[in-house]
Amino acid sequence: MGIEFLISTKYLRSNQKKGFVSFISGVSMIGLILGVMTLITVLSVMNGFHKELRDRILGAISHSYISEFGDKLDDWEDIRNSINEHPQVIDSSPYIQNYGLLHANNQSFGVSVRGVLPYLEINTSSILNEVDESQLNSSESNILIGHGLALRLGASVGDTITLLTPDSSLTDSQILPNYKQFIVSSIFDAGINEYDNSLAFIHLSQAQKIFSMKDQVSGIRLKLDNLFQAKQVTNEIVIGLGGDKYYGIDWTIQKSNFIKALNLEKQMIAIVLSLIIAVASFNIVSMMIMVVTDKKSEIAILRTIGMSPKRIVKIFFYQGLSIGLVGILIGVILGTILALNIETVVSSIESVLGFQFFPKDVFYIDRFPSEVHIKDIFMVVVGAIILVFISSLYPAFRAGKINIAKVLSHE
Repeated sequence: MGIEFLISTKYLRSNQKKGFVSFISGVSMIGLILGVMTLITVLSVMNGFHKELRDRILGAISHSYISEFGDKLDDWEDIRNSINEHPQVIDSSPYIQNYGLLHANNQSFGVSVRGVLPYLEINTSSILNEVDESQLNSSESNILIGHGLALRLGASVGDTITLLTPDSSLTDSQILPNYKQFIVSSIFDAGINEYDNSLAFIHLSQAQKIFSMKDQVSGIRLKLDNLFQAKQVTNEIVIGLGGDKYYGIDWTIQKSNFIKALNLEKQMIAIVLSLIIAVASFNIVSMMIMVVTDKKSEIAILRTIGMSPKRIVKIFFYQGLSIGLVGILIGVILGTILALNIETVVSSIESVLGFQFFPKDVFYIDRFPSEVHIKDIFMVVVGAIILVFISSLYPAFRAGKINIAKVLSHE
């Protein structure tokens, strides 16, 4: 950088003595700091939301499931043993999935009924982590329902509720409902209304009787050591079992629209907040143009002693770039600190204001989870540097094109 950088730092110090130029310079730097800090914090919070929602959803649907065409799986014990031989499968559990109508206290709601083996289900689902295995056994007609469903039915632990299901043994013209009474043995909280309001668990053997499945199951749910390889592992297992008879669905397919919506939301927020950085960056243009105008006589002197226009351009380019880089650096530091402590900050604000930003009865999540990704910080820094680079070029080139004869004639 040489002498050009030294002159640019001298100009920076001299600008601090000039009120309006110094003010514009400060505004530009503060704008960059706020823009970078806000973007890093919001992206980290979005990452935290995505992870929290993903974990809660996967706790209900598992990483993937394997079934047979027709959704009735025979010899599931042997198939499960084969699945568990895959090195990336932590465990698996059989299930029966069907629909019914729950009735209690003159209230009826359609639900998704899942028959499970509790001692295996807890290895693939987090919903039943707080449930004792004895609360769901084959010898008793027990049922587990979600917190939201219990409120809608007005039911609590120990109450008797009725499950109505279609009798599949009859023809289409003779469809009659089966009904069976169950005792609510536990109420779970999945943390997501979709499952709290419409999901019920019964024992696998009870589901086999109700839905006339004999010894069959609907499929086998898998928990993998790497959820991001679910598609690849699921395909490998299906091929190993016999691809023409079985099929597998991983979580990215089950919730593809939801995942796309989350990613689109993050991208749109990033684009909108990037405008803050863009505005702050282009403030550098107006500030540097004022500096160039103020330094015309000094530029003319530098030119007369032999400094080339190219080197003049470098002086003012370094000056604009220095302001931008300092702002970006401070913004990254403050943004990272805020992102890592966002829950504490938000809790303090909520306690002062006396209300919650995300009430649990309205939103999926009632807190501000945060997960800082180096990739996001890198992209923010690179984008900000590019904008600062572009913003510093025009005033610098304008400084290099000043007509020194005209300037000196007015001195």
